[in-house]
Amino acid sequence: MARSKLAIFGGPKAIKTPVKDMFTWPIITKEDEAAVLDVLRRRAMSDLDVTRQFEAEFAKWQKRKYALAHSSGTASLQCAMYGCKLGVGDEIICQSLTFWASVLQCYSLGATPVFAEVEPDTLCIDPKDIERRITERTKAIMVVHYLGYPADMDPILQIARKHKIKVIEDVSHAHGGLYKGRKVGTFGDVAAMSLMSGKSLAIGEAGILTTNDREIYERALAFGHYERFTDQIETPYLKPLAGMPLGGHKYRMHQMSSAVGRVQLKHYDKRAKEILKAMNYFWDLLEGVPGVKAHRPPKDSGSTMGGWYAPHGLYRGEELNGLSIHRFTEAVRAEGVSTSPGANMALHLHPLLNDADIYGHGKPTRIANSNRDVRQGPGSLPVTESMSERCFWIPWYKHYRPQVIEEYALAFRKVAEHADEL
Repeated sequence: MARSKLAIFGGPKAIKTPVKDMFTWPIITKEDEAAVLDVLRRRAMSDLDVTRQFEAEFAKWQKRKYALAHSSGTASLQCAMYGCKLGVGDEIICQSLTFWASVLQCYSLGATPVFAEVEPDTLCIDPKDIERRITERTKAIMVVHYLGYPADMDPILQIARKHKIKVIEDVSHAHGGLYKGRKVGTFGDVAAMSLMSGKSLAIGEAGILTTNDREIYERALAFGHYERFTDQIETPYLKPLAGMPLGGHKYRMHQMSSAVGRVQLKHYDKRAKEILKAMNYFWDLLEGVPGVKAHRPPKDSGSTMGGWYAPHGLYRGEELNGLSIHRFTEAVRAEGVSTSPGANMALHLHPLLNDADIYGHGKPTRIANSNRDVRQGPGSLPVTESMSERCFWIPWYKHYRPQVIEEYALAFRKVAEHADEL
């Protein structure tokens, strides 16, 4: 049977079926609208009643004792760092392949990030690379469940316990995901995450922190929640300071976001289950296709991708006679699919992490409070640095509609099968 001609050379596009709301997210209904209108009509935008309800429901869903809502995921992660007592001269280990808000807030605490490698198939921090980066100044490991893939928590926790350092989980990409049958965000000392409107659990510009540790919770609360930092605090050394935010920040969640959050959380597991079914169907259709590999845990691992935020595929150009990822994705785009190479930039190569003097120390902020030069130049993290050529964006299906998914899978398969023509 003759092969279908590539669209980039004038052949018919693989995508033919209208997608309608296949990629529309979040799903907003009259229930969400009514919740927001209630807050508006009561003029309760800056109150706490709805937010406290959302925190209680989120803590129960996440199976944690405490949940603390924030104005952004960035704020929640900074408060997690402060909760773990990250301060001047301390170091925090994180992967470089991530959004800056996983770690950059440590600058304002006087700490410095030290970057570790990622695993080439998971794109999460490589446990084998963590331990050699630990020093007497290491206070915490920031574990990012990157692009929804659960990081390998068992060896990470073993390393952290051995060296008596804290583990913070950034769950911004992986709400509801499982690691060996247990929900991510329940392994470390504290977890924090974005809930902004582009995430899989999307409630507005917002974030949330969860923990079982009362001291971490109260330090986070004291740092940026002045109206809740009262004499009801139990941590003795915090009690005399009650009344003002220790970080000088105002981080409470806007109640229109927490109102939406209560509704979205109620429906999230069902919606995420459909996303998981759709995304797995897509990758099942591409099983064995040369050049492309699924970025997902093995099926028998008990681990899942949660809402599968910002889904990617892994590219293996050597299986396609060295075809560049740029030409490959160009051809897939011609078939009607929105795709492009790469993921987040490698943070360790950005001037902000090497040259910028943010606070007027007279030297780069990265080393301003350090007793050594922790900067990592080109070639220092080769796996991380290769990822711009080794992964690519794929569609994020919000509904299980086989005909549409099959056409999108066909686009990738078609290009892979015609690689010799490109």
